[in-house]
Order: sequence, then C-alpha cells, then structure tokens
Amino acid sequence: MSTAPKIVNRREFLKTSSGVALFIGVSGMLPHLISCKDTKGIKQQLQKHELTAWVQITEDGEITIYNPAAEMGQGSMTALPLIFAEEMDADWSRVKVAFSPQEVAIYGSEGWAPGSKLMFTVGSRSTNSYYPVMRKAGAQARYVLLNTAAQHWEVPISELSTNKSFVLHPATNRKISYGELVAVLVLPETIPDFSPEQLKNPKDFQLIGNTIPRAEIPAKVDGSAQFAIDIKLPNMVYGILERGNLHGAKPTLTNEKEILAMDGILKVIPLDYAIGLVAETLEKALEAKKMLKIEWGDAQAIGYDSQEIYPTYEKIANGKNTGKIIQEIGDVNTAMRTATKTYMADFKNDYVYHAQMEPLNAVVQVSANLKNAEVWVGSQQGVDPKLGIPDLLGIPHENVNIHLQYLGGGFGRRSMNDFVIETALLAKEMAPLPVKLMWTREDDIGYGTFRPLSLQRMTASLDKNGTITGFSHTVIGDGGNLVASGSRNDHYDIPNQLVESREASHGIRLKHWRAVGHGPNKFAIECMLDEIAMGQGIDPIALRRKLMAKSPRALATLEKAAEMANWNSPSNEGRAKGVAFVEHGSLGTGICEISVDRSTGKIKVHHFWIALDAGVIVQPDNVKAQMEGGVIMGMSSVLKEQITIVNGRVQQSNFHDYQLLRMQDIPESIETDFIASAERPEGVGETATPMVACAIANAFLQLTGKPLRHLPFTPDRVLQVLNS
Repeated sequence: MSTAPKIVNRREFLKTSSGVALFIGVSGMLPHLISCKDTKGIKQQLQKHELTAWVQITEDGEITIYNPAAEMGQGSMTALPLIFAEEMDADWSRVKVAFSPQEVAIYGSEGWAPGSKLMFTVGSRSTNSYYPVMRKAGAQARYVLLNTAAQHWEVPISELSTNKSFVLHPATNRKISYGELVAVLVLPETIPDFSPEQLKNPKDFQLIGNTIPRAEIPAKVDGSAQFAIDIKLPNMVYGILERGNLHGAKPTLTNEKEILAMDGILKVIPLDYAIGLVAETLEKALEAKKMLKIEWGDAQAIGYDSQEIYPTYEKIANGKNTGKIIQEIGDVNTAMRTATKTYMADFKNDYVYHAQMEPLNAVVQVSANLKNAEVWVGSQQGVDPKLGIPDLLGIPHENVNIHLQYLGGGFGRRSMNDFVIETALLAKEMAPLPVKLMWTREDDIGYGTFRPLSLQRMTASLDKNGTITGFSHTVIGDGGNLVASGSRNDHYDIPNQLVESREASHGIRLKHWRAVGHGPNKFAIECMLDEIAMGQGIDPIALRRKLMAKSPRALATLEKAAEMANWNSPSNEGRAKGVAFVEHGSLGTGICEISVDRSTGKIKVHHFWIALDAGVIVQPDNVKAQMEGGVIMGMSSVLKEQITIVNGRVQQSNFHDYQLLRMQDIPESIETDFIASAERPEGVGETATPMVACAIANAFLQLTGKPLRHLPFTPDRVLQVLNS
C-alpha cells in the first residue's frame, strides 16, 4: 500500500515552484492572477489567495491544468484539460494534469440547472457541461499571455498569434514561450468574457478530435496511480460494518463484551442499520465481524419476493388511476378507440448490482477538537462538494478538505456518499486517528443499491394504413426517476403519446446504475417497435426510418448503422440481426448479430455496430472505448446479472452467484463510427449500454419469431420462450 498522496498546498508549492509561477484561477467566469518573482512575494500572495486555479505555468514551460471531474476510467482526466489546452494553444507534451480542489464556487459547472453549480460526475454530463467553461477559461489564459507579450514587445495585441505554448509576432519573426512570459507578466486591467463566437472554430482544432494519449494511463500502468484503497496514513486504524442483507433492519448486538475482548479490537460503534467495528488492522476487523451475534429487527422489505411481484405490477398497470405524467402529446385514448389494430406487451427487468471493480472505501481523519476533517476518497462527487461531512460533523465547509482519488469504477454507485458518511462517523469516534473504512464484496452486494426492478406496459395503436397513431408507456416500479428516465420518445414522430410512472415501494435500496431507466425503458420501446414491425410485415429499419423523418440527426445514425452492418444482406445460417436506437445525451443506433444454442438457451453475440452522433468528439479513441465498454457491460447485465430478493433479503453474496460476462462471451467485433458534427459535445458513457438489451431481443425475434420480454435473458428463460 502506498502512502498518502502529496496535496497541492502552500508549503508544497513553495518547495516545487522555484519561486516563479503564474496561476490563472477564476472568480465566477473570469480569471484572477497570482504571480510573483521571488519566494517572499509568493508567500505574501498565497497568504491572500487560496491556491485554486485552472492552470499553473512555470518559468521552464511546464503547464499544469486542473481537472474538476472524477476520473473512473471514462477519460475526463484528459478530455477536460484537453479542451482548456486547445483554446490556450498549449503544447500538450508539456502539460500535466491534476485534480482540482473540490470547491464548487470555483470549479463547479453550470450545466445542470440555470443559476446553480455542481461538481458531479454523473449522467454523462462532464464533457458537455464543462465544454464552455474550459474553452472560455483556456481562451482567457491565452489572452493573459498575449497581453503580456504585447506589452513586453510594445506591439498591438492584434498582431500576435499563438501556437504550442509560444506567442508569435509574424511581422518581426519573433516568438516567446509561455514559460518566458511568466517572468515578465503584466496583469491586464480587464479580461474579455469571450463569447462562443470568439472562440476557436472547430475546423481549427489541433488537439480536440485527434488521438491523444490519456493523461492517467502511464500511472495506471506502472502502479503509481493513487486510488483511495491505496491510502495509508500514520496511525491509521480500520473500520468494518455489518449491515446484514435485510435493508433497513435495526441491529442489536448481543456479544459486545466478547468482541471488545478480541485482540486488536478498539471500539464497537452501533448504527441504526449496522454494527461498526474499529480495529488495529483490517484482518482483525474482519475476523471480529465473523463473531458478531446480532438480532435483526423488522423492515419494510420483509415478505417481499422480487420474482413474485410481477403479477402485482400487472394489476397496477391494469388500474384506471393514472400515475405521474412524464410526457403527454395529443390524445392516446382517442387513438386507441379509433385504431384498426392495437399491440400490447409487458416488459420486465430484475434488480442489477453495480459490480464496480474497487470495493467501496474511504479514509477520514477528524481533528482532536472536531473542528477539521480530511477525506481521501474516490467519489463521483455530489450536490455537496464536501460530501455531506460538514453537516454531519457540524464544522464549516472550509474546514473539510476532500482529496479526490482515482475511482476503480463508479457507474453511479459512487455518486452516493453513504460510505463516506459511515467513515466519518467512525473517524469522529476515533479522532484524531485516521480511519479507513472498507466494504467487502459481500457488504456491497448484500447491502447494495440496485438498479430498480420494474415493469413496462406498452400499448400501441395503428390506423388502417399501418401507421402508428398512438403509443402508451406505463412504468411500474420503485425509485421515481430511476425507473422513469429514458421513457420519452423525442425522436419518433408519433402524434399521440402518453408516458406515465406508477410507484411501488418495497424498502430495497436503489441507486442510479449506468444509463439508469434508459436500460429497461429503451428495451421496452425498441422491442415494441420490432414486434409491431413483425406483425405488420415491415422491415424494422424501414419502420424507424419513417418515425425519424423529422429527426435528421437521429435518422443519420440509423442509416449509418444499417450501412455498417450490411443490414439488407442476409446473415449466415443460424444468425440474425437486431436494431435499437438510443438517446442519452448523444444519439446512437446499435445493431447486433446473434445466434442461439437451442439446446442450452445460451445467446451468443457475434458482432455489434454503433453509429454515434455525439457532437464534437474530443477524444475519438476514448469514445470508441466507451462504446465498447458500454456494450460489454450491457451484455453482462442483459445475459447474466440478476439480484433476487426472497422475504426481503438479498440472495446473492459474491461473484460465484452474481454472474458477470466472461471473456469467452464477448463479441468477435465491436465497431463504432461517428457522424461528423460541430455541435457541443454530448455524453457518450451511457449511450451504448441501454441499446444492448433491445438489439439482442430484436435479433432474437428475427431469428426465432418469438419475443424476449424479461431481463436478464438467462438460458432457462430463453429455453422457456423457445419451448412456449
């Protein structure tokens, strides 16, 4: 285990800066400057200013750009600084990247809601929300350097240009490096608030859109990358919680004296839903956990069986009381009454667990006087950039320092900070000792936060010409927007639409899971369209082409994917293709080719093709990796993954009974092609995953003539459908 990471602070800065550096930070959207030419001056400046900046430039030309988003393998550690460097005209070979402080006033994005800022790496919004922020900040940094060069050379700023960390004066064939300008810096009286029209034209991009090696990969390869699980501090102790697998049940420990007498056990800390242990070592904490004797109270989930709930959901769908309206266009009831033909089907999905690679963990150290706290964590951040610690401990926000680490997988789970709060509760009891809390894999599955179980009732009406006139979608499940998101049809021209959500709660812990409601809902929507197409004798692509006539960008992805997959050419014997369209920020059409072993019920995905319109593609190679990862994660959840609840208790405990996709199950090829666009970048991390279920099910329908309507498509379920 490695030691605690170096934190960018005043003392460390003075050791490493060689006495001269330029910091360009922000106040709202405009930079402020910290620059000094001697150590004494730097110290005076740093007493006046927090060390918060978008960029640091040293005299030798080294550039550090600060990344405000979490890095969990999705590439934000490169994409966001790259956007800044593009507008700054920085030499990327001289750029280093570091996590910014978790200070929302400075580093927050306004891409969530007007007038509010957040540091929240969820919903595939990081690149989209920070794109204008980083471009403007990079342009302002460039302006500061241009202004300095203009005054240094006594020439109009309009005569200057920049290229790869140099300011150029073509009229006199002079150039000066950004590093050299630090020593002669002139602070401008005002800095332009650049409008989008004043920024670079995308056709002039030098970095964006090219293959750029990711900034954090070398450290991940050589093992120097710092994850929270790597942190080891002096005098650190270890925490473990026993939470059980009945969500919400209150524990009563009956052998506390026996536990406290065990070697290395420092404290027993009861919580409302768990028993906490703090020990000298993790091993001793885990050993003591096995010896806990706990009586568990009742909980809402008692009596709930997840596989037996669907008939109840069907009754809710049959009810006449309308739920929460998500979308309403025209008059669905009239369309149904006047229809020549109607289609109706129910689609189901079971609970799914996040299965992130790095188990949940955090390190918290609370000062002896309980007035300050330090937190080391891999977090997707949150509405509170200090992760709830100030309110929990009753200390000011400025007294909580969050040291963001790399995340070994998030998928939405680490946007929930329950594990950080738990660590802080233990650390408060052990102050001033630092406490590392570890969740075991069994903890994370048994007391997991799952993508909700739900049922989608789909009803469609067609007129005498076979045109879809009405489309009704009723979602039944727990979790509000967790089950309702992704249920709209903004790119399909259907005159009468109704989308509603009906609540059903069972006391099971729920959370955002990659693409959230898009997985189950796009599965239902896209499969319903294919069932209609088959019933009407229409090609599924032709049906979607008609529906997308008024959405040219969506239609372009459909046409491109069909071309990539040679849709009109028949598949080999025993294989078939299926199509699905998904919007999740970006627009994408996916087509897969499958076969089915009719003796075992196992589905094999051979090829997957994706056509994507994500606006400006900042990192093409990384976007392709996101699509590939999204498809593989989607396949795992569609073909393998399943959490079941019996009498309120989670039945799975580890990867022996929570199955994941194996290497031998991945497709022979996954191909991604981009639709060229100069539009603002859209999210790509959650576009591929939800298209997998519907594409596979639609290919299965083409191959067998039978629909798959219950996720996951386990072999026994496939055999049941084949034999029905």
